[in-house]
Amino acid sequence: MTEDYRTESDSLGEMQVPADAYWGAQTQRAVENFPISGISFGRQFVRALGVVKKAAAQANRDLGTVPEDKADCIIEAADEVIAGDHDDQFPVDVFQTGSGTSTNMNANEVIANRATEIYGGDLGTREIHPNDHVNFGQSSNDVIPTAMHVAGATALVEEVLPALETLADELGQKEEEFETVVKTGRTHLQDATPVTLGQEFGGYRTQIQKGIERVEDARPRLQELALGGTAVGTGLNTHPEFPELAAEYIGEETGIAFREADDHFEAQAAHDAMSEAHGALRTVAGSLNKIANDLRLLASGPRNGLGEIEQPENQPGSSIMPGKINPVVAEAVNQLHKQVLGNDAAVSAGAAEGQIDLNLYKPVLAHNFLQSADLIANGSEAFAEKFVAKLEADRQHCEERVEQSMALATALNPAIGYDKASKVAKRALAEDKTIREVVLEEGYLDESEVDEVLDPAKMTERGILGED
Repeated sequence: MTEDYRTESDSLGEMQVPADAYWGAQTQRAVENFPISGISFGRQFVRALGVVKKAAAQANRDLGTVPEDKADCIIEAADEVIAGDHDDQFPVDVFQTGSGTSTNMNANEVIANRATEIYGGDLGTREIHPNDHVNFGQSSNDVIPTAMHVAGATALVEEVLPALETLADELGQKEEEFETVVKTGRTHLQDATPVTLGQEFGGYRTQIQKGIERVEDARPRLQELALGGTAVGTGLNTHPEFPELAAEYIGEETGIAFREADDHFEAQAAHDAMSEAHGALRTVAGSLNKIANDLRLLASGPRNGLGEIEQPENQPGSSIMPGKINPVVAEAVNQLHKQVLGNDAAVSAGAAEGQIDLNLYKPVLAHNFLQSADLIANGSEAFAEKFVAKLEADRQHCEERVEQSMALATALNPAIGYDKASKVAKRALAEDKTIREVVLEEGYLDESEVDEVLDPAKMTERGILGED
């Protein structure tokens, strides 16, 4: 051993640990055993671990199962983990033992060593023990799924839902701003009857609002906590009042109404709640993708595309074509959708792979879920503020193109019948004339009748034109 290391031990023997590290032997073994992805758990999950360990110490202190003076030191150390003071002390790779035991022990060792310092002891002396004190009444098998739910629900409440609300608000503002812009509707990417640009943006706003509802609907199952089930769900080695009390403390810390799981065996052997909630995220990502695609199409051009809206000039779009502007933010949204789809495949597959009394895909479930939440939250904010908020309508272009649309003939059906209307549309297309011009030339309607029946603005409302 050199001066840069100290010796720590576990049930397998001694290990050399960096002298200034708060982690111990089991964490060091995991670092050496899993040089796989270079990806360790991020801020959200580490914070959740701190919340769980703090709540466990508070409950154990109240129940008298951990001495009060030691519990108070654990709580103080856990507060530092919650605050992000020790994020660099969580080096274990996401791809590790399927229960997440390595990460649970990483938290136990870091908090125990820091608590020992607070207690007045030296690193590695275990005056506050990682298992006997920090992990008392717990198992990795209930701590990690609890942290998964705490991190996941917190990400939804603090990040995803506010970001979606921001996007819905921006879309709603454009809905109002564009409510009088009449344009050509499109189905099958072909001209259809007129709509307003505001109606289209109202559809986008509703799509995001329904996404918010889907995420909210999944939250109650995500707010159930496995803590108290210990190894297999029976609660062996934990106080009967521990689960409910710890859940209350977690709720106080996060401001979210967490509660003890309805069934601890279900909570540890299956992760359907994570799969369900991620399914809502996947659906929201699909909504974002659809809206981004539509806006890219509507802004296509500027001279040889649809050109109905003008996109913001966020950055130069080409290294070779001067003046080219691309819908870069919308494209980023398209790409995050694909990543969330990949994450959903991992989450849904992992959640379905529980065996007997334990699901062994906990770390990868947590990692993929939280990455999707981050992508959707950050992507929605950027999409709202850097793209949607800056869109403008090309009102003149919309009006000109809607007058040229063959789909205006649809409004003729009640007035002259489908067969005559079809004849008008075909002739207008063949002779490059408007529907208005041909119907007048054919003598089917006079000018006042044409003005009434072929009013594009009236076609954007429910009803039969030309009837009293």
